[in-house]
Amino acid sequence: MDTNANSWATSIFAATLFVEDLEETKQFYVRFFDLPLVFEDSNSAVFKIGDTLINLLKTTEAGELVEPAKVAERGAGSRFVFTIQVDDVDARCVDLVSRGVKLLNGPMDRPWGVRTASFMDPGGHIWEIAK
Repeated sequence: MDTNANSWATSIFAATLFVEDLEETKQFYVRFFDLPLVFEDSNSAVFKIGDTLINLLKTTEAGELVEPAKVAERGAGSRFVFTIQVDDVDARCVDLVSRGVKLLNGPMDRPWGVRTASFMDPGGHIWEIAK
């Protein structure tokens, strides 16, 4: 089943994540994802995962992107999970933990046949690795 055959939405170009502490969150992405910066200014830091840009944006600057909606506070709870496919969930977890990442859960086998583990960045965004 080709779910994109008739859709104008063919890929995710960018995801903007609102963060309270830009420097701390930027360093998390450099250290734990081994990603180089592709753009940086005083309000944002942009990385690239595959073809998708991950834009870390200071929460103080986020309002203009979502108005009239409101920017949620960090403690409001999780509302999404980003999933990255990896070759070996267990090996990636060992690497992440050795770098100081605290796993939220996993590695574990899910009922739908996928092995996963999850962790949180300093901005409160949940990331899952899966195989």
